[in-house]
Amino acid sequence: MADLGEDEARFAYYAEGNARQARKRVAADLIIRDEAGRVLLVNPTYKDGWDLPGGMVESNEAPRSAAERELREELGLEVTAGRMLALDWVPPDGPWDDLLAFVFDGGQLSAADVLELQVNDPEISEFTFVGIAEAVTMLGSVLADRLIRANAALSSSAAEYCEHQGRDSGDLRV
Repeated sequence: MADLGEDEARFAYYAEGNARQARKRVAADLIIRDEAGRVLLVNPTYKDGWDLPGGMVESNEAPRSAAERELREELGLEVTAGRMLALDWVPPDGPWDDLLAFVFDGGQLSAADVLELQVNDPEISEFTFVGIAEAVTMLGSVLADRLIRANAALSSSAAEYCEHQGRDSGDLRV
């Protein structure tokens, strides 16, 4: 059995290594469709433009759980997030560190479920369902690309991965 000194030394060694490892911002969104195949978008009050439902992952929270929590908080909707459709790495932008952005399949809502949706969070002013082509015009370029790739992954068995190396059209809104 190791003595306490060896355990403390090993812990210190691991803590030092852990302190040097990357710390990333993490976001988790959902692609949710209505019966017509349109996707759900939300309009945040704290930033310009529309967004996918979801949000930032809290410390030590699983991305899938974060997406489910954010949807519950924002629109009062309980869903079990399905498989991961897309993962993006977005470079640092202004004061923001780099970001890992997950997109999960949020499933298809029935007409009755859509009627039950309501804004429950002051961070969201409204929501809408739109076709993919219209959604792309309502989102920043990086998020629009993420939506296109995640939507394509719905009909595939593979998830999409992308690294955005620079400012696509000068718009890194995520």
